[in-house]
Amino acid sequence: MSQTPTSRKAPNLIVDSQVHIWIAESPQRPWPPGGVARANLPEPFTYDKLLPLMIEAGVDRAIIVPPFFEGERNDYALEAAARYPDRFAVMGRILLNSPEAPALLRRWKDQPGMLGIRLTFNWDQFSWLTDGTADWFWPAATTAGVPVMVHPNGMILEFARIAESNPRLTLIIDHMGLSTEVAKNNIRERAIEQTLTLAKYSNVYVKVSSLPTYSFEPYPYQDMNELVRRVVDAFGPRRCFWGSDLTVSFAKASYRQRITHLTEELDFLSADDKEWIMGRAILDCLGWD
Repeated sequence: MSQTPTSRKAPNLIVDSQVHIWIAESPQRPWPPGGVARANLPEPFTYDKLLPLMIEAGVDRAIIVPPFFEGERNDYALEAAARYPDRFAVMGRILLNSPEAPALLRRWKDQPGMLGIRLTFNWDQFSWLTDGTADWFWPAATTAGVPVMVHPNGMILEFARIAESNPRLTLIIDHMGLSTEVAKNNIRERAIEQTLTLAKYSNVYVKVSSLPTYSFEPYPYQDMNELVRRVVDAFGPRRCFWGSDLTVSFAKASYRQRITHLTEELDFLSADDKEWIMGRAILDCLGWD
């Protein structure tokens, strides 16, 4: 991390590394059993709602991450990327225990607007990291050149093994390794310590994302600042990606506050650090020209 004094100059390009969008459940578009919406919003959040918010907040581009409660479908996210290719790209979902998954993975990036895959390991998928279900995926993603975002959901140390065994795999850890369970049990520092163990692997990146969700304070979320500093110190700004995760804590912060928390409130970040963290780094990592 640069030692140059901080600057309040806005980064030249702001890229949100995680936003969920979805449309209403319907008979033609059913959610899977148990796929109850947990987005903390009373209605669908479409790309036509997202884009004006981005423009107002000064966000240039966003990575769309389809929500788990729609199942393993990416069609609406890809529709957004097709309509606004200069604004949206997708890290899509894939069902690792599906017989079709290996063939899908081989042609994954042939889909216009698709940059990679995002995995969550929630509930019935929790054991897949340890029971062998996911073992085929990591080397296959490496061979296919597909970057992977993961919400580790308390299993962060499993990804040290994966990163070491697959050194050419681009592996991106969501939310600095934090989760709602971590925040609820007030073990954020322990989770960050585990995340920091991955910094030695040059193929591992981290999303400095959803920070209001895991804060116990109102804006400017000062209880998160030391955690962010430790992560950026360990990984470096070129391996850290800001993300809003806007819909998960929609009422807790405006879109603009999620930006200014990083760009105006963190005195330990230089102007160069912010250029990388707020957009340049993720474009470079994912190859989104």
